[in-house]
Amino acid sequence: MAAGAGAAVSHLSCNGEPVDAALVGAALVNYGHFTSLQVRGGAVQGWALHMRRLQQGTRELFDAELDEARLLGWLRQALAGCGMADASVRITVFSRAFDFRQPLRAVPVDVLIGVAAPAVMPAGARAVLPVRYQRELPQLKHVGTFPLFQYRRLAMRQGFDDALFVDAAGRVGEGSTWNIAFLAGDGVVWPRAEALRGTAEQLLAAGLERQGLAQAWREVPLETLPAFSGAVACNATGLWPLAHIGDCRFTDSQALLERLRQALALEPWQPL
Repeated sequence: MAAGAGAAVSHLSCNGEPVDAALVGAALVNYGHFTSLQVRGGAVQGWALHMRRLQQGTRELFDAELDEARLLGWLRQALAGCGMADASVRITVFSRAFDFRQPLRAVPVDVLIGVAAPAVMPAGARAVLPVRYQRELPQLKHVGTFPLFQYRRLAMRQGFDDALFVDAAGRVGEGSTWNIAFLAGDGVVWPRAEALRGTAEQLLAAGLERQGLAQAWREVPLETLPAFSGAVACNATGLWPLAHIGDCRFTDSQALLERLRQALALEPWQPL
């Protein structure tokens, strides 16, 4: 597929039906980045963090800048068009003009906004399988998501709900699409490893700091998991407790969840 992906696609069809080649053809290149967020009552938590992520990715991938006012206008338009004040939103930045044969060529960037129903958190604690993997270019929330979903699929085949990535040095990094916090005594520990530092993690850390609660970023080797009493996963859709990682079980994940919920509640919702 890559051999022909850089050329202009003249025709595309899906299940025998024609689709917009100018727009969908860019998906064949698989070059871009995105952010996902939740909207409630027309407001967002941590918009500045999402915007910073989008600007960082646009600079790194396209040597370009995003117009925040224009992007916000498109986002409001998308929500109004759906008649939704509560929603899940994905903002993807890519370029229909990008050619992998000439990746340094300046191109205009495009913004794709997807709107769906608001996220609902899973009921009950979840179990995750540790796997040896580290995302490519982990500092970017890029569209190269194939390994994330494949490892989740393989974990589910073994009876788990998701996968937790462990790097080559045996250190806990991140989940397939989420970050993780551990409870150690009265303090919260965030694994320090190469990973995408999510907007939810940053909001939670800010909330914990406002409360004056202890937290630390340190390396978490997989074999040290029994030293923690609780674990919670987090991303822009919300928070959920982890019952166990592999065969390591946690008894205080619900307590950690409540603490993090209180911290998150301190972060304001900003009208779009």
